[in-house]
Amino acid sequence: MRITLLQTDIQWARPADNRQAAEALMITAAPTDVFILPEMFSTGFATEPEGVAETADSDTLRWMQRMADRFDAAVCGSVAVAEAGRYFNRCYFVKPGGTVVAYDKHHLFSYGGENRRFTAGEQPCRVEWRGATFRLCVCYDLRFPVWSRNSAEAPYDVLLYVANWPETRRRAWDALLRARAIENQCYVAAVNRVGTDPCCRYDGGSCVTDAYGNVVCQATDGQAGAVTAELDLEALHRFRQKFPVLADADAFRLLGVPDKPSSIR
Repeated sequence: MRITLLQTDIQWARPADNRQAAEALMITAAPTDVFILPEMFSTGFATEPEGVAETADSDTLRWMQRMADRFDAAVCGSVAVAEAGRYFNRCYFVKPGGTVVAYDKHHLFSYGGENRRFTAGEQPCRVEWRGATFRLCVCYDLRFPVWSRNSAEAPYDVLLYVANWPETRRRAWDALLRARAIENQCYVAAVNRVGTDPCCRYDGGSCVTDAYGNVVCQATDGQAGAVTAELDLEALHRFRQKFPVLADADAFRLLGVPDKPSSIR
């Protein structure tokens, strides 16, 4: 399983330009099974979504479908979506052939006012792709380990985070990504942006971390670019069998996670 992180410099509220820049990185990247883009990769992180959010059936979603077909790879990233009078920070996982799985960000960033205009998602989301099971999360979700807890009831191999995480909190980003990988005995693939928006500066830190907390690959800080990692899922499963930490975890139902997690599509 190959995963490519697309660390982009997002231009504020310019979806066409941001899609073009992401596509240029895809063209130069190594062959892959999954492309991962940052949070709100088409517009930048908007807590006031009026005039910025896209429709549920947007040009950006259709672009993701075209790219999935063109590169024979899944494409994942979040988009600010306006739907039925509400706004969602929606993470799409788009497979070749047009299949779309969506996760609405559960932990809205109240410090920045995201909770005032966006609606929180209520269901966790897993998706299966080419023999691996992925769990989708968005940015602030990283601070809440109960939400992303791996379990026998809803197991996954790769925890995905798409983010707009400011450089002022970079040490927390680095530490929490490794913690999530170690405690869940999984790979963590996390993509952050670079550049600036009207409120913050971003220096990247996009990386893939293995279940031991080792960084498998990392994008160059402060620069847009693509980096690809190869995941050894067989080695991951052998590690879990040899050192079965997850078998001793607290009961799934006690951790505040819905008893009926989303189906895998």
